[in-house]
Amino acid sequence: MFGMFGTKKAVNATGNHMPNVQSQEEMYNKIGRGTLLEGTVKCEGEIRVEGEIDGLLISKSKVVVGATGLIKGDIKCNIADISGHVKGKIEVSELLFLRSTAQIDGEIFTGKLVVEEGAAINGNCHMGSQVSKGSQGAPQKKNEQAKVQKAAS
Repeated sequence: MFGMFGTKKAVNATGNHMPNVQSQEEMYNKIGRGTLLEGTVKCEGEIRVEGEIDGLLISKSKVVVGATGLIKGDIKCNIADISGHVKGKIEVSELLFLRSTAQIDGEIFTGKLVVEEGAAINGNCHMGSQVSKGSQGAPQKKNEQAKVQKAAS
């Protein structure tokens, strides 16, 4: 709900204003086209990348890499929607959506994956509940496969 001078204030179910609560708008970050960030980027809310990040990107929410976005480094988040280019490891605990213009050069660890026709993946992809916790899940899965192969011998 908008208060005086167009500022946005959070409102509870009864219509009363709630103090000290961040709106969705305040939890949204954007790295615009033509912008280069080097190093580690951490955020609590959603982040949209139309520019370039050279380093680690961590979000406790959603990461959107637009068609002009480029990530040279790893991504760790809950949900990712990628239309641009990622060169690095992607760890998504819930859902990774690769749009038709997405290009991934690196390893993927995700709970669920949706891939549009035209998206390119150059690397390994690990999916499911065991790997949704990131790269820590993959060795366990490989060890389990090795045990099964030894038992069958």
